[in-house]
Amino acid sequence: MDLPPEGLDEGAWLDVIHKMDEVYARLLTDEVELEQKNLQLEASQQLVYSLLSSMSDVLVAADAQGLIEQTNQALCELVGCSDEALMGVPMHSLLHNSAEAELMRSMMHRATTLRSGETVDLMLRDTTGQAVPVDFTVTPRYDGRRRCVGYVFVGRPMAEIKRAYRQLHEAHEALKRTQQQLLHAEKMSSLGRLVAGVAHELNNPISYVLGNVHVLNRYTTRLRQYFDASHAEACLSNNPRLSALAQQLRIDHILQDLPSLMNSTIEGAKRTASIVDGLKRFSVLDGEERESVNVNDVIERAIHWVRTGMKLNFDVAFQNCEGCTVIGNAGQLLQVLMNLIQNAYDAASGQPGITPQLRICARHEAQWVVISLHDNGPGIAPEAASRIFEPFFTTKPVGKGTGLGLSISYGIVERHGGTLCAQNHAQGGAEFVLQLPVLSSEAH
Repeated sequence: MDLPPEGLDEGAWLDVIHKMDEVYARLLTDEVELEQKNLQLEASQQLVYSLLSSMSDVLVAADAQGLIEQTNQALCELVGCSDEALMGVPMHSLLHNSAEAELMRSMMHRATTLRSGETVDLMLRDTTGQAVPVDFTVTPRYDGRRRCVGYVFVGRPMAEIKRAYRQLHEAHEALKRTQQQLLHAEKMSSLGRLVAGVAHELNNPISYVLGNVHVLNRYTTRLRQYFDASHAEACLSNNPRLSALAQQLRIDHILQDLPSLMNSTIEGAKRTASIVDGLKRFSVLDGEERESVNVNDVIERAIHWVRTGMKLNFDVAFQNCEGCTVIGNAGQLLQVLMNLIQNAYDAASGQPGITPQLRICARHEAQWVVISLHDNGPGIAPEAASRIFEPFFTTKPVGKGTGLGLSISYGIVERHGGTLCAQNHAQGGAEFVLQLPVLSSEAH
């Protein structure tokens, strides 16, 4: 049996061993607690790291001099550098130019002075060296004594947001244009129904008037012969009473006026009948069969008829399009083009000293055949631009136009599945653009 150390009895030795056991047990307990705290710390660090990595916003922690101490994945991807490469780098070195660096320093100073966050737009330099707009908020960091020990920069790249806003704006504008087209189409449809009723109501009385005027014209010829014979007999019989009555009633003057009055009445009745016929064509849907139509042939025929049939001094240049073929009614498309060509001449011929000119171009655009007609007239007045396809609206002098030509043309093109629009050309004059769906290969 070992003897206790010299100077210590057995009881003291047992106390020492007991204390050592207590210290060892406490060490084991502390070690377990330390391991648990380390695990909690690692979990907290992992949580912070995952949060920083998942952030789409740029995050930078810098010291009081602006040297980077911590970043996140968003910044690394934006500037094309690793987290290790960014440690200790001045924050202003990430900016696009020196002016941005001065703006950042001013922002840090204001944040420190005001002891609150400060927001400003800065331009960072991306991996390709291009400037990227970032909306930054800088907030000062303080220690326990409320001394500023650094800054936290939180920024949101604005390039995607601006691109999305631009796309949203373009979509909104396209939606507004589509809405205007739908409203215009509904308006034209309503006008078509209204015009159909008006044309039907007007057709019969106009026919009566026109027929009766022709009969009256024949009666006038007979009455004139009778009055001429009566006047000659009165002169031969030397009847002063009849001669005085004829002079008092101005019979000679009436007989001279009757032909012009009847002719003007017939002309007015025919013009009214023409308007009613135009109304009927505007409103009635086409039931005729469609066929393959060569656009070049229709345009050339329309130019020939307008120039030669009306004896116009008109300079027309036509750039044709090979293979421009559509499905439609050749006669109705000819009517549309003749109307557009005639309108172009009327617009351009009102300028003294200028020869009317028209440039017609046909071309393919995706699934469309596009025909543009550009004249050298004065263009379309702003107040007329929104009404140019309305029935009875015309800028021509009274008696020169019914205001139905463009309305009828618009309806014909719409029933062909196309569009007709008018605008002022950049080089002056008006430009009408006619779009018709191209004939697909399956339709042959």
